[in-house]
Amino acid sequence: MKHSHGRVIDVTTLPDLDRRLAAGVSSLAGWRIVGLDLTDRGPALLERSLGGALFLGCDFTDGEDDVVRRAGAIVLPEIPGIPVDTYRSTLYSPGDLYDAPRYHDTLDARAYAWSRRGTSRENTLAMALHDHHVDTALAAWVAGRDLVGVMGGHALERGSPAYAAAARLGHALGGHLTVATGGGPGAMEAANLGAFLPDGLDDALGRLAAVPSFRPDVGAWARVALDVVGATSGGRETLGIPTWHYGHEPPNVFATAIAKFFANAPREALLLQVCTGGIVFLPGAGGTVQEIFQDACENYYAGRTAVAPMVLLGRRYWTEELPVWPLLQALAAGRPMEPHVHLVDTVEEAVQVVRDTLSRRGDG
Repeated sequence: MKHSHGRVIDVTTLPDLDRRLAAGVSSLAGWRIVGLDLTDRGPALLERSLGGALFLGCDFTDGEDDVVRRAGAIVLPEIPGIPVDTYRSTLYSPGDLYDAPRYHDTLDARAYAWSRRGTSRENTLAMALHDHHVDTALAAWVAGRDLVGVMGGHALERGSPAYAAAARLGHALGGHLTVATGGGPGAMEAANLGAFLPDGLDDALGRLAAVPSFRPDVGAWARVALDVVGATSGGRETLGIPTWHYGHEPPNVFATAIAKFFANAPREALLLQVCTGGIVFLPGAGGTVQEIFQDACENYYAGRTAVAPMVLLGRRYWTEELPVWPLLQALAAGRPMEPHVHLVDTVEEAVQVVRDTLSRRGDG
């Protein structure tokens, strides 16, 4: 919904609404008013032209919502019994999802449990509305930021050499770009951790190793990580894009911004889309292999200037254990993506590929 200048205006607090109304606007076309108690604002709203305005999850005096509709606005009420804000205008923070001492009581756990109760029309609508608004919030968050993705398996345990390597990768990349991951545990958590911490990585790795996995106790796993976050000054921005579709994989708290979706397919597509600085693929299983070839498909059909680098880290893994590399190399042959597909063996090589890509873009 856009007004004559093509902009959407999000209004999410009453003081902001009052300030805008006091400025003497005559039309609310293009306004998206979200989650406000408007029981005392009806007369002020109805003095303006409401055609093209959108009211999401707002409260009105009895019958006033119908008057607003007849004035040309779209009014979508809050859906009762939904644990999440279906019209939220920002991404989640770790504190939003881990909002209770026991994991079972957190918003993250409650949202997953609710999503498993069935697909009534109301639930399906609520999930779709929620994911649409998280998508919009994600687009606003990534605007103006250069992101590099790190993808890898969720089963990687804290305290392992591979976890430490993923954290070092995130730390090195985070000095140049904003690191984005699938937002879950394992390699994803490690990359978000390294990117988030400006220093003190070795100490944090040691503290986290006390609780190696989110199994069997997500609460204990999250608490030690939240302690690390609380002890960190000047943490860097990182992004996580998890999903309640894989509700058994809890979100990690080192992503400072979390775009959590109910649906998985759009979440995966968006993760690839926002990583304009390329993606580093760490050893993983089925999910990581799917992400590699989903990214390869995007690059296969992309124009020369739209190809994003793909860096597979772990030569023996990607050529012997899961021999993805030969097929990827054959797919890229003769295409614009061919020089942008890389197989490396060390964190330092992976970081260098990404830095070289940045340098070439800067020169261009």
